[in-house]
Amino acid sequence: MANAGVSVPSLWTEVNRCGQNGDFTRALKALTKILHENRDDVTALHCKIVCLIQNGTFKEALNVMNTHSKVLGSEVVFEKAYCEYRLNRVESALKTIEGATEQTDKLKELYGQVLYRLERYDDCKSVYTDLIRNSQDEYEEERKTNLAAVVASMSQWENAPLEDLGLPESTYELCYNAACALIGQGQFTEALNKLRQAEELCRVSLADDSDVTEEDIESELAVIHSQMAYIMQLQGRTDEALQLYNQVIKLKPSDVGLLAVTANNIITINRDQNVFDSKKKVKLTNAEGVEYKLAKKQLQAIDLNKALLAMYTNQADQCRKLSSSLQSQNPGHPRPVLIQVAQLCREKQHSRAIELLQQFSDQHPESASSIKLTMAQLYLVQGHVTKACDVLRSIEEFRHKSGMISALVTMYSHEEDIDSAIDIFKQAIEHYQSEQPGSAAHLALVREAANYKLKYGRKKEAISDLEQLWKQNTNDIHTLAQLISAYSLVDTDKAKSLSKHLPSADTMAFNVDVDELENSHGATYVRKKAAKVTGENLPKEQGERSYYRGKKKGKKKEQIGKGTQGATAGASAELDASKTASSPPTSPRPGSASGSSTATASNVVPPRQQKPAASGATRKKAPQKKKKGGKGGW
Repeated sequence: MANAGVSVPSLWTEVNRCGQNGDFTRALKALTKILHENRDDVTALHCKIVCLIQNGTFKEALNVMNTHSKVLGSEVVFEKAYCEYRLNRVESALKTIEGATEQTDKLKELYGQVLYRLERYDDCKSVYTDLIRNSQDEYEEERKTNLAAVVASMSQWENAPLEDLGLPESTYELCYNAACALIGQGQFTEALNKLRQAEELCRVSLADDSDVTEEDIESELAVIHSQMAYIMQLQGRTDEALQLYNQVIKLKPSDVGLLAVTANNIITINRDQNVFDSKKKVKLTNAEGVEYKLAKKQLQAIDLNKALLAMYTNQADQCRKLSSSLQSQNPGHPRPVLIQVAQLCREKQHSRAIELLQQFSDQHPESASSIKLTMAQLYLVQGHVTKACDVLRSIEEFRHKSGMISALVTMYSHEEDIDSAIDIFKQAIEHYQSEQPGSAAHLALVREAANYKLKYGRKKEAISDLEQLWKQNTNDIHTLAQLISAYSLVDTDKAKSLSKHLPSADTMAFNVDVDELENSHGATYVRKKAAKVTGENLPKEQGERSYYRGKKKGKKKEQIGKGTQGATAGASAELDASKTASSPPTSPRPGSASGSSTATASNVVPPRQQKPAASGATRKKAPQKKKKGGKGGW
């Protein structure tokens, strides 16, 4: 009998009644009285732990389990792991589950959730696949939703190809996760259509519930709308994306992860404009619990954007602090270094910036490509064109790309280093001759090399290129004429021999309508006058030469960095360090349903947020507008 005169059986009756009514606080009072009579009553202790979990007091529940661990033994392994999971002690939860003597179904469900939080997606997929295969109950749809979230995460974060697991798309959660998987593959149009389908399914499923208001529906749709906006942003439809993002922010959804991602993406659209709005939005990314809702890559993207915002708002020390912290977390990732370099350049410390880039390049050669492009850009800004060329030539990954060849030839020509420019052509042609002989890219390169050599009076060196082109197409009269012209300077006999292949005048005039030719615009007679030749009348290459000849050497070097000359303009756009330093938006993460089939399981886990992405997926930022009177830009 209890001290208060109430029998223990009647107390158990009270516990049972309160449990059925969901009144766990009252049940706890009865259990306390029972445990006062017998503090080691295993059933009472177990029920107390369940009531504490149902009330959300996970720390207290864990304390009870630790205090009575000898009595409880393996009785409460699931409850212990679940409390650790809810307290974000995920590694401890993993250890508890893997140490269990028996792997029950509910423990496997929780194991899947833990693996998902740890981003061990391949192991997580195996767990859910096994559960779906060997279970038949009312939780099958939740398991499939979780498996779809895993597949989407693998597509987005690990660039894994999509695997058809035969998952349905009958609910809006499943449809949403299918859209996330498509985003990871870069299939944005298909993903947007799938999100519209998910939106419709959501509206239909909630419309039948009379207790659900329109505001509730919009709140449920927030994650879908934010994902739609993310796709629009990647497609360059920033105005539409911004409108949707702001609609989501105004709803003030309870999911702090969703708010953080949406706010982050607005900041990426604002860039160095509307910084007041960005400073307000960045507060949403600092909300409590955000770090447990987002994937590692999302958190990194948000931190990168915080560092960039600090740079845009002239908070140099804060920018350095954030970027240094990011670099210590990811020593081989180039973006934190690029942000530090961008900050140094705003302070006109170009030499220090180059030193930092060189240091990173030496320490992490596997990630040096973007770093070296930035280094070359900085050398151009300082007028060191040849040094920039040396850096660019050291990037093996881009060495034989057409854009790189064009940029190097243009820069060497600007420095009047024709031999080095021809050497660039030579190495590139040898590469294509070995890897893609006779391809369109190979022959186009040979043609450009020949034209370049002829342009600079290197007819003898152009002969081998012209011969190769003519052998590929003996009907090419233009190339034949160039070849004869080149040979006429070094081997007149060869030139005469080749001239036999030229068509006769009669052949070339065949089927020519003389009247039509005379009446054509191109045949209009213009009397030549001994007038001063203007730039417009000069051939393109001669115009260039005249332009450079008139410049002082110092001025000439400045033009390279500004991209005003031929292919250099295209090259400069790619080598702009300020663009390299920017971070992509991040997108809402696939939703994951609850994994437990017991009364102590968690509710549906709200959708966690994903990168902007990106995914799977990096949008080129629009070039920054130059502010009047602004200081410290690129």
